[in-house]
Amino acid sequence: MKFAFSTLGCPNWSWKEIFATAKDMKIDGIEIRGVGSEMYAPRIPELSPEQAPETLRSLKEAGLEIPTLTSGAVIGMPERLESGMQEAKDYLELAGRLKVPYVRIMISPQPQPEAVDLEMAKKAYLELVDFAKAHGTCALIETNGVLADSTTMARFMEGTDPQAAGVLWDFHHPYRFCNETPEVTFRNIGKYVKYTHVKDSVYHDGKVVYRMMGYGDLPVFDILKLLKDNGYDGFITLEWVKRWNQELQEPGIVFYHYNTYMNYLMEQL
Repeated sequence: MKFAFSTLGCPNWSWKEIFATAKDMKIDGIEIRGVGSEMYAPRIPELSPEQAPETLRSLKEAGLEIPTLTSGAVIGMPERLESGMQEAKDYLELAGRLKVPYVRIMISPQPQPEAVDLEMAKKAYLELVDFAKAHGTCALIETNGVLADSTTMARFMEGTDPQAAGVLWDFHHPYRFCNETPEVTFRNIGKYVKYTHVKDSVYHDGKVVYRMMGYGDLPVFDILKLLKDNGYDGFITLEWVKRWNQELQEPGIVFYHYNTYMNYLMEQL
């Protein structure tokens, strides 16, 4: 398995700071979810046609890769469908140009389940899967919102093209919002999982409070063992939601702790 961090966790860093930190950590990848004040990946200067070749060369020399472009595209809400489809296609085109294997898409913008149009979303997702296939990449739908329920996700994924479709399993959401054990989640959707997110948290006064890895109660070790036992060799990516929660600890602390903690757990497997 390989490790990465999402740039969602370092909203005030420049690309140079992001790259230097990842290189210093000797981590495997950098997931793109905004750089500095620019959230829309197709507009990030370092990913532009002019600068991308040098960016990719530097990453390769440092032993790094961009495993996923994490879009904010939402396809389960009628009022957001048109903009969501355009964003998803922009990201899939960019992923094809950069040779990035995955683009994240969502059913709804919140991690907790909320009302969506699943029939509409499935039709939209199938269109995006075809679009992804044409661009040599893969459209991943995340376990958030109603799709945090792995039974619902399994039904949603029926009949999709395994070459260009897949699930981004955010470990946190099925466990925290649907009371699923990792074993249940993986049994239902494991065959679709191509990429993962991890974060830790606790419930405090009825609210989710995010914590650094190991300071919450997410069964991370059990999840890693489950993945290893089932032959998963992809990415485990820290999604530290600092951009949305400025009170969270600083990335310079959190990223290094994550890398050390996850490698420690891997040594115990």
